[in-house]
Amino acid sequence: MFEFVSAGESHGPGLAVIVTGMPAGLSISRGEIDKELSRRQMGAGRGDRMKIEADQVEILSGVRLGKTIGSPVAMIVRNRDWKNWTKIMSQEYIDEVEEVTQPRPGHADLAGIQKYGQTDIRNILERASARETVCRVAAGAIAKKLLLEMDIKILSHVVRIGSVNTTDKIMPQPNDLDEIDKSEVRCFDNEASKKMLEALEKAKKKGDSLGGIFEIIGYGIPPGLGSHIGWNTRLDGRLARSLMSIPAIKGVEIGAGFAACEKYGSEVHDEIFYESSRGFKRKTNRAGGLEGGITNGEPLILRAGMKPIPTLAKPLHTVDINTKEPAKALKERADVCAVPAAAVVGEAMVAVEIASAVTEKFGGDGLDELLLNYHNYLKSIRNI
Repeated sequence: MFEFVSAGESHGPGLAVIVTGMPAGLSISRGEIDKELSRRQMGAGRGDRMKIEADQVEILSGVRLGKTIGSPVAMIVRNRDWKNWTKIMSQEYIDEVEEVTQPRPGHADLAGIQKYGQTDIRNILERASARETVCRVAAGAIAKKLLLEMDIKILSHVVRIGSVNTTDKIMPQPNDLDEIDKSEVRCFDNEASKKMLEALEKAKKKGDSLGGIFEIIGYGIPPGLGSHIGWNTRLDGRLARSLMSIPAIKGVEIGAGFAACEKYGSEVHDEIFYESSRGFKRKTNRAGGLEGGITNGEPLILRAGMKPIPTLAKPLHTVDINTKEPAKALKERADVCAVPAAAVVGEAMVAVEIASAVTEKFGGDGLDELLLNYHNYLKSIRNI
């Protein structure tokens, strides 16, 4: 199965990621991964950190002469800001390093020090930082390249920032991704984009932050990925977990989502039809491409809700963990809004989960073997 593990801290030397389960023979380049990393850094509302970092990957193993060789793919992205943090983030013991003792409401700060028995919040916040999502996007870039071999395409777009929503009927196609990325808020609705930018400017002037909702759409995904037979094999659950694992994500919807809960079943479920030239089909897709934890061949539609970022220019009230006296929460560089960037991370996480399901179902140590199994499967289901 396609899987990855990451390591690294926000202001440490860099972020590392190891991808396993990658078949041999897939063409991959640093430039393709760097392009995805640059997409993670775009968007209005980003903080000064994006002016410092220009994320570029170094591939350490698993790729030779431009193709994967079947072994784990190890990558690292160096932190340019590390030079300013070598003392504070030193791996060696140093006396008199100032500790962070003012936990931020809404962050992992307080819960983290309680769990791990720490007295310096920096030991928690450095790993809890969304900087870790660099690793997810790097792994997702490889997953997306693998999926393209099967003409599976994953895209994202922002549908809400603060109280500003897009038109419900908007559903971008794969060819629209470049146009989405041109938007400062990665929104495919021009009128909504303008209002979103106004909302961000207002939040910035107030020293506040805004959250929002992004949508992930998967095209070309065949029926039969995932399974109904176990709680941990249901693909809807795996996808929801992957999106919920992104920092600040507080809710996930599939298809019609929560809106379906207030309607009659006759208004929710997608009726099934058949055409000899196409096979089984549905005229609606309220299920979002998943039924019973299994993909049904319709486009995959997921939405994730992101809360406002907890590091504020005007910090909230908190309590110093040493003195137990009232204090203002820690203030470091932060974004006003990271929903456009989170959408790119969500895109990567969905790609990873679909790549995992694909490699799990079709197997194959090499790309040719995997594709042979995949195309034979597509032929077989046409006879059902």
